[in-house]
Amino acid sequence: MRARYGVPLKAAAGIAAVGAAGVAYAAGFEARSFRLRRVTVPVLPQGMRPLRVLQVSDIHMVGGQRKKRAWLQSLAGLRPDFVVNTGDNLSDTEGIPELLDSLGPLMSFPGVYVFGSNDYYGPRLRNPGRYLLEKAQGRHGLNGNKPVVGAVHNPWEEMRDAFDAAGWLNLTNTRGRLKLDGLELAFTGLDDPHIKRDRYAQVAGGPEVDADFSMAVVHAPYLRVLESFTADRYPLILAGHTHGGQLCIPFYGALVTNCDLDTKRVKGLSTHEAEGNRAYLHVSAGCGTNRFTPVRFACPPEATLLTLTPKG
Repeated sequence: MRARYGVPLKAAAGIAAVGAAGVAYAAGFEARSFRLRRVTVPVLPQGMRPLRVLQVSDIHMVGGQRKKRAWLQSLAGLRPDFVVNTGDNLSDTEGIPELLDSLGPLMSFPGVYVFGSNDYYGPRLRNPGRYLLEKAQGRHGLNGNKPVVGAVHNPWEEMRDAFDAAGWLNLTNTRGRLKLDGLELAFTGLDDPHIKRDRYAQVAGGPEVDADFSMAVVHAPYLRVLESFTADRYPLILAGHTHGGQLCIPFYGALVTNCDLDTKRVKGLSTHEAEGNRAYLHVSAGCGTNRFTPVRFACPPEATLLTLTPKG
C-alpha cells in the first residue's frame, strides 16, 4: 500500500502547497500591488493642447483598506486636468466615509462619474466558476439572467451628493460639460448596462458640435453600448467593470470579461468599429475586487493616466 500510494499522495501535497502559495500571493500581495497605467490617445482636434485624464474605476471600497486609501489619495499628485470615475466604488454598505476620504484629494479637480451595479447594491457571495459558465451560455449580469432577489441596497445617494458637491458631473443617462482653461469639454454617459439601466435613446445624437472635444463614459463595456457610441462618432469611450479578468493566466491573459466584450480587449487601450466609424476604447482593470473574492492573479490593480493628444 505504501509503495502504491506514496507518490500520488506526495504529488497531491505538492499541488495543494502550490495552490495555497498562489492564493496567498493573489490575496496578500498582488491584490494590493497598485499600479499606474500610462496611455497616450491621439483623439483631439489639431491645434488643441494635450489633456491629462485620470481614470479610476472599480474601487470596491471595504472598511480598513488603508493601503488602497493612501494610494488613491496619492494620485492627486499627478495633477490631472480632470478625473473620470467609471463606477463600482463600493463593496461595503458602510464604506462610503472611507471612499470619500480616499477620493477627497482628487475631488479638488474637475471630474465626471457614472455608477456601476456595486454602487447601488451590496456584494453577494458567488462561485467564481459561474463566470465561466455564464460566458459559455452568453449570459451576463441581468442581460440573460434572472433578476436578483433580496439584494442589499447601498446608500448610494450619499456618495452621489458628495460627488455633486465637489463639482463632479453626474453622467447617469445624460450629458454634461466641463470648462477647462477656455476649453469646452462635452461628456455623454450611461447608467450601468450590466443591470440594464442604460438608456441610450435619452443621450443619442453624437458629439456636441460646439464643444472643443466630446467623449463617452460608461461602467460596463457591453457591445450594444460600444456600437451606439461608435456609430454616433464618439472618438473615445472610457469604461471599467471587467477587473481586467481579475484571475488571469500568465502569458495567456483573461478567461472572462463579465460582459459580452471579447477577452482581447478586457483592459487597456483598443478600438471599436461600427457603421464605418472607429472609436478608441479604454477599459480600466480597476483597483479593487468584490469583498468575497479579494484576489488578483496576473492582473494587478490599477488606475490610468491617459494623455489625450491631437490626431496625427
